[in-house]
Amino acid sequence: MSMSAPALATTTARPSPAAAQTVDEHVSTRTWIAVVGAALGAFLAILNIQIVSSSLADIQGAIGAGSDEGGWITTAYLVAEIIVIPISGWLARVFSVRTYLLTNTLLFLVLTVACAFTTNLGQMIVVRAMQGFAGGVLIPLAFSIIMTRLPPSKHAIGLAIYSISAIFAPAIGPVIGGFCNETFGWQSIFFINLLPGAVMFAMLWISLDPEPRQFDLLRRGDWFGIATIAIGLGALETVLEEGEKDDWFGSQFIVRLTVVAVVSLVAFVILQLVRKQPLLHLRLLARRNFGLGTIANFFFGLSMYGWIYIVPLYLSRIQGYNAEQIGGVIIWIGLPQLLILPLMPKMMKHVDPRLLVTVGFVLFIVGSLLATNLSGDFSGPQFLASSLVRAVAQSMVMTPLSAMAVAGIEREYAGSAAALFNMVRNLGGAIGIAVIQTFLTKRDQFHSDVLTAQVSLLDNATRTRLNGLTETFLQHGISDPSYARREAMVMVGRAIHRQAMMLAYSDTIILQSALLGLALFAVLLLKKSKARSGGEAH
Repeated sequence: MSMSAPALATTTARPSPAAAQTVDEHVSTRTWIAVVGAALGAFLAILNIQIVSSSLADIQGAIGAGSDEGGWITTAYLVAEIIVIPISGWLARVFSVRTYLLTNTLLFLVLTVACAFTTNLGQMIVVRAMQGFAGGVLIPLAFSIIMTRLPPSKHAIGLAIYSISAIFAPAIGPVIGGFCNETFGWQSIFFINLLPGAVMFAMLWISLDPEPRQFDLLRRGDWFGIATIAIGLGALETVLEEGEKDDWFGSQFIVRLTVVAVVSLVAFVILQLVRKQPLLHLRLLARRNFGLGTIANFFFGLSMYGWIYIVPLYLSRIQGYNAEQIGGVIIWIGLPQLLILPLMPKMMKHVDPRLLVTVGFVLFIVGSLLATNLSGDFSGPQFLASSLVRAVAQSMVMTPLSAMAVAGIEREYAGSAAALFNMVRNLGGAIGIAVIQTFLTKRDQFHSDVLTAQVSLLDNATRTRLNGLTETFLQHGISDPSYARREAMVMVGRAIHRQAMMLAYSDTIILQSALLGLALFAVLLLKKSKARSGGEAH
């Protein structure tokens, strides 16, 4: 018996599940342009921090700022950035993603150029803070666009694109900053973003569709939550940035800020847990993979930013490298990632992402330990092996870890997930640098005391060394024997201090390697997760 025409039409109109999934997961060219454009924005925002940091000494001299005061050029940006990250998702809903992202992109570019025309510290701090508010928006929204505009099967590709911004920008920043500063002057570093920023603006303009604005959210907004997290994170970031210079809790300023930070952040957490429509859905952290992934991301940020802090510091203080030379060393952490990151989505199809991240963190630790045998001969070329291993490690960690953490996060929670994941990585970097600064100072003092105690005038080797140096000074223009002897003792003291500093740097690298072990432990507790096309994990 033949099938009727209506029945035949009904049957043929019903696509197979595989075909339906293919249709659902097709991604238009405009969507990919939006993803790449947003990731470029995150890249420029992160790049700006590293470029300015590498040229900070010249900027301070040009605007008449002391080393302590000049630190606020960086601190102002970081405080503003850390405040705006958690509220960006909510503001994007209020003004629409297109309007909010395009407006902040334009503001970021204008304010970046404005920094080059500041003439004193006050102007620079104000403009840098405003720039931080605009630039901080670009980081979580890039992550959020990947989560909401791409189907789960394409998240790995989107996150690989995003990873280039998150982990390549810190490595390339010192190179660009050092070269431009040495070649064209410090003002030139603020014009670097203009061309790629214009390209980014055009990409977002043509790829993001207009959406309705939800101004009613302003009336129902969690304003107390916004106030507490802004005050809490602002105070915490300031404590972390200024604590070492102000002797931590020996300063009443730091003590007061710490109290403000603790009280505000505790109030924020309590409020978010009891409120029906919170600013950030903190309960996402109770989800096993997102919570553990966020913890691992914290230590990832600690090691990544901590390394980019400590290696330039060592090369500058111990080996006498300038900004451009330091950039030539750090770049070897970044360049290999351009080759490896595009391969990660395909690798994740064939290898359990948990295994990739586990191996990545192991390599992270190994790469760090390769640089612990510091000596007077250990300079830029000797960091090459460590840099290459860490480059592979960062590539193996960032994309798979992000994909596992956000697998199954519903679309309505994407803003909170993006804010939490990126905010925690930034906090990891800030806390890591603060810990490294303090630990480095303490270990320097410890090794100086130990080495000084071992140098005695009663020791034959010490007397021989001093006599040899005294004779050298007498043969090279110093006629007074007592003055030559004093100069010899000063030189021995400098040698002791230099050796103590090298030992302190080695200890600090070992410390951050040990802290990476906590991230490795969190990764081992992750469960295997696969995302359906609808975005829910199973």
